[in-house]
Amino acid sequence: MVTINTTNGTQHLVNALSATDSSLRLKAALAAGTHPDPGLLETLVARCAVEPDFFVRDMLSWALTRLPPAITLPRLRRELDSGHTQARSQALHTLSKIGDRTAWTWITRGMLRDANDEVARTAWRVAAALVPDSEKTALVDELVTQLGRGDRTVRLSLSRAIVDLGAVVEPALAQAATDPDPAVAAHAVATELLLRDPETGFDAAIDEATRVVTLGPQKAAALDAGGAG
Repeated sequence: MVTINTTNGTQHLVNALSATDSSLRLKAALAAGTHPDPGLLETLVARCAVEPDFFVRDMLSWALTRLPPAITLPRLRRELDSGHTQARSQALHTLSKIGDRTAWTWITRGMLRDANDEVARTAWRVAAALVPDSEKTALVDELVTQLGRGDRTVRLSLSRAIVDLGAVVEPALAQAATDPDPAVAAHAVATELLLRDPETGFDAAIDEATRVVTLGPQKAAALDAGGAG
C-alpha cells in the first residue's frame, strides 16, 4: 500500500494527484485536504477538470473547501467560465460545499440552461441552496422552463431543486401543470406531489402525474372519489 507523506513536499502531492492509480490519487486528495496548502490551489482546480473518478473528484472538492475562501472563491468563479464542461460542473459542486451565499450572483441563466445535463443539474442544486429569499420567485420562473428535460436522473434533480425552494414554487408549478406538452405537465404535477409529500417516491409521483395529465385533473379526481366510495 502506498502512503502519501506530505513531509515530502508539495511536488510529491502534485505528482500523486495525477498518478495512474485512482487509489493513489484519492489518498493524495485526502492528504491535500488534511494538510491544506494554498500552493496547491491551481493543481486541485486543474485536476477537478479532468479527474475521471467520482470519488476522487469529490475528495478534490473537499480539499478545496479546506483552503481559505478568500483565494478559493475567486478561482472557482473563473472556472465557471471554462469551456470544459467538467470544469464548470465541478466548480459549481465545490461552491455548493463551501456554501458562501455571495456566490449566488455567479449562477447565470446560461448555467441553469446549460446544454450539458451534469452542469445544469449542479447549477440547479447550487442555485436552490444559495438563492436569497428575495430572488426565489425569479429562480422558480427560470427552473420551470426546464421541466420535462432529460432522463429520470435529470428530472429528479430538477424536482428536488424546485421542492427545496418551498411554497413559493406553487403558482409556477400550477401553471406548468397546464402546459400542452404532456412531459412538462407530468413533471410539474409530479413535483407538486413531492412538494406536498416529500416521502412520495419520484417514480410513484411520475406515474400518478402521468395518469392525472392523461385523464385530466377532473376525471382523475372523479375516478379517485368513485374508488374511495
